[in-house]
Amino acid sequence: MRITLDFAAVLSQWPMLLKGVAWTLALTAVSALVGVVVGVACAWARSQGPAWLKLLAGTYVELVRNTPFIVQLFFIFFGLPAAGFRLSPEAASVLAMVVNLGAYATEIIRAGIDATPRGQIEAAVSLALNRVQVFLRVVLPPALRKVWPALVSQIIIVMLGSAVCGQISTEELSYAANLIQSRNFRAFEAFIVATLIYLALAVGVRRLLNWAGPRFLFGGGR
Repeated sequence: MRITLDFAAVLSQWPMLLKGVAWTLALTAVSALVGVVVGVACAWARSQGPAWLKLLAGTYVELVRNTPFIVQLFFIFFGLPAAGFRLSPEAASVLAMVVNLGAYATEIIRAGIDATPRGQIEAAVSLALNRVQVFLRVVLPPALRKVWPALVSQIIIVMLGSAVCGQISTEELSYAANLIQSRNFRAFEAFIVATLIYLALAVGVRRLLNWAGPRFLFGGGR
């Protein structure tokens, strides 16, 4: 049996693919920015916050880390409307990705915070810095430097996980590929192209974040 591949039938739909790439990058950018902020806040809560806040942050982390992302997405998109909170597919996708990344980023960043030498903190306190200044200027930058590769990897995982957001009609890359193959019945070619695009996005975003982190977040870049 001879199989004839026709990638032109897929590539001719490049505007749809380009729109899918744009949505994937937009979802990733927003969720990475907000998710890392959530991770920093929860990491501080788990390492230095009061007991009740540690319990609250710990419950959030364990709940998210021990449930599938697609279940979290479906709960936000299909479950919250029953409680009166109706979100668009795009808003639900961003919220689910932020919630998911925030939980994993919490543990990654907390590991960096816990690795900060105690003497470094005591030296900052002796300079009359308050707790917020000590955390933001002395503890957080070196903590991020230590865990940045792991944090970048988690952002990439969340970006690739955005592929399931097509299940609620968010027009990201996998949604575009599925729509193309439903029109021309070139499923193999459509998903091969999507796979290669995801690979290129993952490599490109990883390199961008590894370049940007040292220059804009915690210093020490070259």
